[in-house]
Amino acid sequence: MSSIPLAPSLEEEVLPETAAFYRRALQALVDARIPFLVGGAFAHACYTGIRRSTKDLDLFIMRRDYDRIDALMQAEGWRTEMSYPHWLAKVYAGEEFIDLIFNSGNGLTPVDERWFNGNPQAEILGVPVRIANMEDGLLSKAFIMERERFDGADVAHLIQANAEHIDWPGLLERFGTHWRVLLAHLSLFGFIYPGERQRVPAWVMDQLMRKLAAENRKPPAMDPHVCAGTLLSREQYLHDVERLGYVDGRLTPVSTMTPQDVKVWTEAIPSRQPEAAAEEPPHPPLAVAPADIALMQTHD
Repeated sequence: MSSIPLAPSLEEEVLPETAAFYRRALQALVDARIPFLVGGAFAHACYTGIRRSTKDLDLFIMRRDYDRIDALMQAEGWRTEMSYPHWLAKVYAGEEFIDLIFNSGNGLTPVDERWFNGNPQAEILGVPVRIANMEDGLLSKAFIMERERFDGADVAHLIQANAEHIDWPGLLERFGTHWRVLLAHLSLFGFIYPGERQRVPAWVMDQLMRKLAAENRKPPAMDPHVCAGTLLSREQYLHDVERLGYVDGRLTPVSTMTPQDVKVWTEAIPSRQPEAAAEEPPHPPLAVAPADIALMQTHD
């Protein structure tokens, strides 16, 4: 297990009472020997040196460990909430909270044993912790392309600060069939840092470009009436699935999400909250035939 030289303590980013909550929660998890990894702004600062204020603490956990963590946090007197059963729970101490993340919002990247392999060590508020591996953090950020939040700059900064230390074969394997998303970010990296394009290994770009050329010569392997944009943004492609009849990419086998997960996650979009809906009359829903529903649930 390696040690990261830069390990911001979070003392400068959070208030003392918030720091006390984080410290106590982290120590409780360590003492209980429950595996977890620190991600979010703290991990990003460790890997890039970019420090920014954070509204919460992001901890990656395996879903199977949630019940133990839930009991542990409640025993400490804190409130827990399974905010979104397909990917996120929270621990509250008053208004302060910790995110417990066991998947991605699009259901593509469940946290499993592979995440807990060779993690760097750091200290947060005096507590020794393990940090989510850079490749897993990059994978998670690569799919966040909302209108109000785009993590492409974080991806570029991770590459800029660590290109020679990235496990490139492992990163390619992590993206798997979603290699186009990785290619898009690597292409943008060359645009953002034109003098550093060569830091991405030539074999990586060559392999991805060969895959692109080969795919362009073949008919699409997936149903052409699928919109995978919902894997990048939960809101910006709703027009496609609600009004144009595209199959939601989150309801194909690539994602762990169910129709109920999609419904709950969509209803949580700020613009779809009751107060926002009152300001603008909603569009009438598009009728969906039973055969289309079956296709969305069983599409292969």
